[in-house]
Amino acid sequence: MPTLVDKPPEGDGWIHEVKFDGYRSQIIIDDADVRIFTRRGLDWSAKYRDLVDAAKGLKVQSAIIDGEIIVANEARISDFAALRKAITQR
Repeated sequence: MPTLVDKPPEGDGWIHEVKFDGYRSQIIIDDADVRIFTRRGLDWSAKYRDLVDAAKGLKVQSAIIDGEIIVANEARISDFAALRKAITQR
C-alpha cells in the first residue's frame, strides 16, 4: 500500500510512484464495449462518459487500462475537489 513520506528511501530494493489524488480505476475495453470500474468494482462508466468516448477511439480490440483518474489544476497537480466537481457536474 502506498505511503506518503517526506523523503523517498534510497537503494535498489525500492520502487516509487507519484501519488495522485484521484480515483483508482480500470478502463475495460472489449471490442466496441468500454466500461470503467472503481477499485471496489463499481461501474462508473456513466460518471466518466468523456473517458468512455475517448477509450472507444483507441485502436485496440481489447485492453485493461489500470490507473488513477484525476483532474489537474493550473499547476498541473491533481486536484481531488475539481475531480469531484467534474463528476457531479458531468
